[in-house]
Amino acid sequence: MPPPVRPPGSDVTQLYGPEFAADPYGTYERLREYGALAPVEISPGVGAMLVTDYRAALDLLHDPETWSKDSRTWMQSAPEDSPVLPMLAWRPNLFFSDGDAHERYRSAVTDAFERIPAHELRTAVVEFADSLIAKFGEKGEADLMAEYARVLPLMLFNRLFGLPDSYSEQLITALAGVWEGRTAEEASAAGAAFEGYVGELMAAKKQARGEDLTSWFMDHPAGLSDEEVMHQTVITMGAGHEPTANLIANALARMLTDDRYYSTLSGGALTPLDAIHDVLRNEPPIANYSAHFPKRDVYFHGTWIRRGQLVMVSYAAANTQHGRMEPGASGGASGSGGGSHLAWAAGPHSCPVQQPATLIATTAIERLTAWLSDIELTVRHDELTYRNGPFHRALTCLPARFTPISPDQPGATPWESRESRPREERRTPAAPAR
Repeated sequence: MPPPVRPPGSDVTQLYGPEFAADPYGTYERLREYGALAPVEISPGVGAMLVTDYRAALDLLHDPETWSKDSRTWMQSAPEDSPVLPMLAWRPNLFFSDGDAHERYRSAVTDAFERIPAHELRTAVVEFADSLIAKFGEKGEADLMAEYARVLPLMLFNRLFGLPDSYSEQLITALAGVWEGRTAEEASAAGAAFEGYVGELMAAKKQARGEDLTSWFMDHPAGLSDEEVMHQTVITMGAGHEPTANLIANALARMLTDDRYYSTLSGGALTPLDAIHDVLRNEPPIANYSAHFPKRDVYFHGTWIRRGQLVMVSYAAANTQHGRMEPGASGGASGSGGGSHLAWAAGPHSCPVQQPATLIATTAIERLTAWLSDIELTVRHDELTYRNGPFHRALTCLPARFTPISPDQPGATPWESRESRPREERRTPAAPAR
């Protein structure tokens, strides 16, 4: 059996901290020296093997006979206070189950989302987009991450699951803490806040059903228990909100620093959907996940993996194994949207709601760029900063400016532009990163 290209040394690469957040793709390049898999640390004291090879990733994701999603054996050796546990601890949901249990949970989720007509989903996204744009439109500037991309999916999911819009702030605070993965205290507090939100949601739906995802989970033929309904709700919200927010923001970041998209704001060759495909291929919003555990000791693509050992797939590394398109590079819609990718994972545990997620992100971007036709970033793409954490590729902020807009009348939309001036007079002088 051939050894890895580079034997593991005493220094294990960290997938957290400011250095990794600033240059994850440089880290992936160094990890490829080990071969298809590399030893990493995803949190202090928590090691894993990371799959960086595209072929190896597909082999793992399509082999439920060898690999399990059940993390309970691994949890026995994991630090109890680790901030990454909320993302990896076993629960009775479609993420951490195998076989019949997985099919049962997954069917409840997919069937519920299929009951939402696409035109109704798009209408809801437009409504929330307009309400958010109305809040910052008159300022002529906004943090599109905090004021738009992160808030819009939350408002939407809060409604889809059946609670009033007033619960939105509680939900966004909790989910942000879960995904940050910084300290055990923060993760614990975020988890408790999220549990409180879901508890109120469950209580409300048990009293009165509605036309919402929670009610459909409860009444699904799979016969989910209250605990199982709760866990499908938790995982669907968590796996739906944060990645969608990052997909919107990362796509906007690329669009607004790329000359090929400027004409698109009023009709052109490259569209918001091209930007979505660009991000999914080159900068996926979930960079590293798909936690798997071998059911037995296995020799996998040049590396021995012990039974129950944590193995994760790097979608970002696998997607860019043979090159990465930088923002503003290449040309044409085929350049930004072409090529296969693993941003949705693959196999039996691939994302079950790819089409709704794409529709939400595309509509959000289309609505923003329709109203703010001269919007642009106030910094170069290479000056943007990203949040710490091993799992996501998430901007800390996305500062932008545009010609201020105001309602035709109080509380109404659409708006009319004021102080309109050509884009050329508002362009950032520095060129985008290449």
